[in-house]
Order: sequence, then C-alpha cells, then structure tokens
Amino acid sequence: MDVPGYRKIHDSPVPLAGGLAVITGLAIPILFVVLWACLGSLPESFAHIVSYGLSNRGWQLAAILVGSIAMLALGMLDDSRDLLPKWKLLGQVIIALAVAASGIRVTMFVDSDIFSYAITVLWILTVTNSVNFQDNMNGLCPGLGIICGWFFAWHAGLEGQYLVATLAFLFSGALFGFLPFNFPKGRVFLGDGGSHVVGFVLSVLAVLPDFYSDDTPYKWLIITPLLILFIPLADLISIIVIRCRLGQPIWVGDNNHFSHRLVRSGHPKTRAVLLLLLISAVIGALTLFV
Repeated sequence: MDVPGYRKIHDSPVPLAGGLAVITGLAIPILFVVLWACLGSLPESFAHIVSYGLSNRGWQLAAILVGSIAMLALGMLDDSRDLLPKWKLLGQVIIALAVAASGIRVTMFVDSDIFSYAITVLWILTVTNSVNFQDNMNGLCPGLGIICGWFFAWHAGLEGQYLVATLAFLFSGALFGFLPFNFPKGRVFLGDGGSHVVGFVLSVLAVLPDFYSDDTPYKWLIITPLLILFIPLADLISIIVIRCRLGQPIWVGDNNHFSHRLVRSGHPKTRAVLLLLLISAVIGALTLFV
C-alpha cells in the first residue's frame, strides 16, 4: 500500500498492485501463443508470421519477458523496502546487460561491441528511470506508456516487423486495461514495480524496430524514438537541471516535474495529465508523417 506522506498527493492508502496487472496482461497472451505455436495448432495464415518471428527473435522475446519480470521484482522490492539508489541502479544495470546480451542493442552506426553494450545499458537506464519519474500523477505513466507503445507498434508494422508490432500493441493493450483503475481516480497505483516495467518495455521497443535502413537512407530517422519519448526524456532533463541548480541530489524526488508545475500554474490534476498526453500524442503522430 502507498500511504500518504511527503510529496504524496493522495489522502488515503492506495494498493500498489498495478505492475502485477500489467505484467499479467503482457505475459499470458505471449506464453499462450508460444504454446499454441509449439502445438502446431495456429491458423496457417498466422502460423507462418509467428514461427518466423519466434525463430528470428525468440531469445530476444524471452529476454524482454524475463527482464520485465525482473524489473517488476526490483520495483516491488523498492516499494516495500525503499532500496538505496545504488542498489536499485545496480539491479537495473544487470537487467540491461542481460537484454543487450540477447542481441537487443543500440549501434549508432559504430562497429564496436563495447560501445554497443555501453550505449544500450545507458539507454535502458535512462528511459526506465525517466518513465519511472512520470508515475507522479494518476494516469500519466500508463497513459504515456499506451501512446508511446502505440506509435512504436505502428512504426514496426509499417516496416513489416510484425512480431515487434504485436508486442507493442499488446503492451499498450495491457496498460489500457489498467488505466480505468488509475485514471482519473487512483484506485490502484502502478507502483515502482509497474513504472519500471513500463519504462523498461518502452526502452526495448525503441530499439527493436529498424528506423533506418538502406531503403530509406536518412540516418537522422534514428531520432524517432527520442521524439516518441519526448515527454519523459524532456522532463528528465528538466528535473536534473532544476535539482542541480538547487544543489539537490538528482536521485532525491521532488515536486518539480512537468505535471506538478502545470498544477501549480492553475491546471487541475486531470487537465495537467491530459495536456501532457496530448502533447505526446501530437509529437508521436508527427513521426509517422516524417
């Protein structure tokens, strides 16, 4: 339970079970389809796509599922025992390294395994924690997860990467099922466990699609994930700058996130969340046109 206290905006204890709901909605359909494929019972038109995807990205899919469960466990441990930042960061690094070892890596056109591992770990940690920071107002973190996952799904689908698109749509669907319990009234919170899962999956979905190829020789298209994830990444940069100016450790929470500043400027909490979600949706839509 998340009890009221310093920096809390709710007045009574709220369950922190949202992460369990999201991971269930994500994992069960995947395991069901994999089992169905192994039994050879899938419809023929669908079986080819699934078998092709699993044969090429099976280990990566397994790494995503295991990584998501590990992030959930890490976040729930933080919820219950309030882990020191160094231990939480260590856990995130280990999970990110395991994902990179599965073949899900950022290259940035640099032919170096060391660079690839380092930039992938840095990317997963950055996105995971920036999205985790968005779990500060009802509906904001799951809403951003739905929107960003939706646009990653469309980009993957347009490139013919159907397994990635299916995973991204499934992720958005799992969050969409949870959203009514969290927005506008927070009957259940994602908790650190849930926000870790949302951030982790988004960081991976940003790496899986091929935003650049020889058929579209525009290397600047690799900034597409940065645009889709604009709100959490911009908020992270903003909060780091503010905390450095105030002489605060960047890992110590405060009420200076975009959502808090919108509320202080006179917007109701629900409108503040909807404004940020609208901005995210508009920027995401622009990436499809670009």
